[in-house]
Amino acid sequence: MSGLLDHVLGAPAWIVLSVVGLVVFAEDALFVGFVLPGETAAILGGVAANRGQVPFPAVLAVVILAAIVGDTVGYEVGRHFGGRVLELKALARHRERLEAAQRFLQRRGGWAVLLGRGVAFFRAVMPALAGTARMRYPVFLAFNAAGGIIWGAVVVTAGYLAGASYAAVERTIGRDAAVIALAVVLVALLVWRIRARRAER
Repeated sequence: MSGLLDHVLGAPAWIVLSVVGLVVFAEDALFVGFVLPGETAAILGGVAANRGQVPFPAVLAVVILAAIVGDTVGYEVGRHFGGRVLELKALARHRERLEAAQRFLQRRGGWAVLLGRGVAFFRAVMPALAGTARMRYPVFLAFNAAGGIIWGAVVVTAGYLAGASYAAVERTIGRDAAVIALAVVLVALLVWRIRARRAER
C-alpha cells in the first residue's frame, strides 16, 4: 500500500489530475461506484495539492467538473435506456437498495440528487434513476451542480488537510514513515466506508 501511494504521489501533475478526474467521472457515469472509489481519488488529489504536486484550484475544478459531468452522463443513460439499465445483472443483488433509492427520489425530487452525493451507493445510481423518472433536466442540473460543488469541496479539502498531516509527519520522522502513516489513514477511511455501506444495507 505504501509503495502504491509513493508512486501515485510521485506522478506528474497531468497524470494525477487525469486519474482523479476519470475515477470521479466513472463512479457515476458508468455505474461503477461500487468498485471505483471516487472519494478516495479526490482525497488523494487533495493530498497531492498539499504537497505542491498539483495546484489546489486545479484539483478542485477537476473533481467538481468530473462529478457534475459524470452525473449528467448517468442521467442521460437513465433517460434513454430506462428500465433496461436497472435490470443489469450487476445491479441484481442491490435490488432492495435500488428500490429504496427510487422511493427517496420520489419523496425528495431534486433534493435526493443533492443529498444522494453523501451516500456511495446513491451517488452511483441516483443520476440514472433521475433520468429514468424523467426529472426535468434543468431541475436535475441545478441540484446536481450544487451537490457536485459541495461534495467536491469537502473531499478535496479533506485530502488537503490529510496532506498537511503527512507533511508534518514527514518533517518529524521521515518520508517512509509518513507514507506508511498516510496509508494507515486511507485504509481507515476505506474501512469506515465499508462499514457505512453495510449500515446503509
